[in-house]
Amino acid sequence: MSDLAATDAVRVFLVAGETSGDLLGARLMRGLSAALGTRVAFSGVGGPAMAGEGLSSLFPIADIAVMGIGPVLRRLPLILRRIRETARAAIAARPDVLVLIDSPDFCHRVAARVRKARPEQKIVLYVSPTVWAWRPGRARKIARFTDRLLALLPFEPAAHRVLGGPPTAYVGHPFVERTDAVRPVGGRRLPAPGERPLRLLVLPGSRRSEVSRLMAVFGEVVTAVAATHAPLEVWIPAVDHVRAEIETRAASWSVRPIVLSGEEEKFRAFREADAALAASGTVTLELALAGLPMVACYRLDLIGRLLKHVLDMPKPVRPIVKVRSALLPNLILGEKAVPEFIDEDCTVDRIVPALSALLIDGEVRDRQIAAFARVDAIMREGLAETPGATATRIVLDVLGEARLNRR
Repeated sequence: MSDLAATDAVRVFLVAGETSGDLLGARLMRGLSAALGTRVAFSGVGGPAMAGEGLSSLFPIADIAVMGIGPVLRRLPLILRRIRETARAAIAARPDVLVLIDSPDFCHRVAARVRKARPEQKIVLYVSPTVWAWRPGRARKIARFTDRLLALLPFEPAAHRVLGGPPTAYVGHPFVERTDAVRPVGGRRLPAPGERPLRLLVLPGSRRSEVSRLMAVFGEVVTAVAATHAPLEVWIPAVDHVRAEIETRAASWSVRPIVLSGEEEKFRAFREADAALAASGTVTLELALAGLPMVACYRLDLIGRLLKHVLDMPKPVRPIVKVRSALLPNLILGEKAVPEFIDEDCTVDRIVPALSALLIDGEVRDRQIAAFARVDAIMREGLAETPGATATRIVLDVLGEARLNRR
């Protein structure tokens, strides 16, 4: 790092394809700027958070921020063009390091093109693809064009070792830095009778496809739960691009939800809610780290429904990831602490009893809260610094290697 500090200019090319990656990229840029000052120059693809740290994006990340086979197919020509444009720009920039953040179907294709054109290019992948769940062959594939992989989940380095992946370091999930903002002072406590309404946090997803598939069944669940747990107050945090759709679909609910905006209101809801009904996804890990009891659900599109029957956890990973689940808290714990209702199981009669059990004091609620404390301990194990600081340090090490190799 001392050799790196003596240089005049450091070029970093970053690519982030969706909101979560944009936030990771912004933290990394902030850390690199703090370490290198004005000598570091950024280029690449990112969103508003990375723009705030000085990145001028090649194009809006909305062009490539799609999820699900159907939506990807509909936008495939544009995505393929953006892959070519991004790879060409990265090759022309000749950066000291190329950092590709999440969005594997996009970023890995960019990385492969860049490595083919510039075999000496140092490449860091930030966020592991889910090789531990399906398509394990990706581990060996990405090892061919990756110098370092920064993992957000504690079991991922071991999974890549057994699958032949690249050198992988667990840097920690960024949400572990935010837990003070989402946990109630004094712990979780249900209200005494007459003290206040029960508060249910409903999270139908951040994509229109998720919202369209889940809002109807979530509304029926709310009606059923309110019938036995009145008075009930319902909160829905909504990102801007799905807020209008959520409000329209919730207009007919028997309990009209309060739709929340922005991170501050979302975190307040995490602190003050009594239980959550959530779409399967990263938010389930956030809820677990907040210590908020939950039930998780998901409904697949037609193509996903056809594919799910042929997917299975890779055999080499089974001793490491000891439970088959779509939920990160369950995978981290190696047990099904959070009830999950996927596709045909995502029905009112299945969801309501599981959710109702979390809205009364008792063994079910206590057991889940205790499990979430273990999730928190596992996520922090071995971390001597914040996830952002660890990621920055590793990228700085790669930058130093790049400079040494050029001598």
